[in-house]
Amino acid sequence: MPVIFKRKQKGARLAAVVSELEDAVAARDGDRTGHAFTAVMSGAQSASDAELIQAGPRLAALIPSFPPTGPRPTLAMAAGFCVERGADPAACAEPILSAVHKDLLDALEFARRWTAGGAEDELPEPDEKIIDDALLARLGGDAYEATRLALAWCSAEEWQPPALAVLCRSAEVRHRFASAILPVCRDVEALERHDLKCLSYALAVLDDEPLLVLHGPTGRGFEVRIGGIGDNFQLHTLLAHVLVGGGHVPGNKPSVESVRLATDPEPARGRSETVSTGTFELLAPDGARIWNEGLPDDIPVVEGRRLLVLDEPMYERSWNADRFFPHLPGTAVLTRVLTTDETRTWFARTSAGSGSQELGRK
Repeated sequence: MPVIFKRKQKGARLAAVVSELEDAVAARDGDRTGHAFTAVMSGAQSASDAELIQAGPRLAALIPSFPPTGPRPTLAMAAGFCVERGADPAACAEPILSAVHKDLLDALEFARRWTAGGAEDELPEPDEKIIDDALLARLGGDAYEATRLALAWCSAEEWQPPALAVLCRSAEVRHRFASAILPVCRDVEALERHDLKCLSYALAVLDDEPLLVLHGPTGRGFEVRIGGIGDNFQLHTLLAHVLVGGGHVPGNKPSVESVRLATDPEPARGRSETVSTGTFELLAPDGARIWNEGLPDDIPVVEGRRLLVLDEPMYERSWNADRFFPHLPGTAVLTRVLTTDETRTWFARTSAGSGSQELGRK
């Protein structure tokens, strides 16, 4: 996630201006709130990490008190910036992600109303120029509601940085909020007017997830527990590390540096020149390719278990080894090798049938 604010040498003490904002909001004093909000935005730029750690949950808690037609995404960005600098993501998550969920739902409602007149009514780009005198007639409802829906449509991408700040720093946060928000996020993405790839990928991250892996060329089966993996490039590297590096299947094991980049608890710093080379073809149980550009969440569930088939690569491919989310280290741990009978049973649920010829000789 990019740094939202940069330091300045001087500025107001952040705790004091946050208190002023809290008091102004409680008093429902619009002018006072506006001045305090500006002071908070300025104060955050020059605050120490210690101040930001304390301010983060307080700023997040104010988000529900700001009107939907106000600068809520900007306030959320300030709270997200505090999380970047050390504030507790779990303490900041509920107000941020609840607002994200609500605005995504409002964006979908905007799209529904905009196109209600007919299929020829193409959805607009998310630009506040659409908020004009004709908006009320087009969307229906009252002027406030029409403006709220239009602003939700225009600000959907602005919610990504604060959402990523909390999602990428806490498996607990992902567990609590992701399943409700992900389908809505994907519905908005499907309208093809917003770039929400980072948000949808973060919401789809699997944590502490058992994965059954069948290796077609050897007919062997494994149970691997994965977590925090941002895309299938990272998954591919870690499976090769566990299975090839562990001596369980033949192939080229990934470099030490590519594994470090995939798993290092310390956040990645900038882009590296490290390259990973593909070891496998990733396949769904029905034989369809699972793309490296996709997600572990794309792996189908068969009888309650995610089931992945590995085959020889169709052609050599390589990619930059940096992980998709710099602040999110991935894990892949081999929990056990499946017995021959278990492996045969799972292969029978795939397009490979009973597995490779090697399986019968195990």
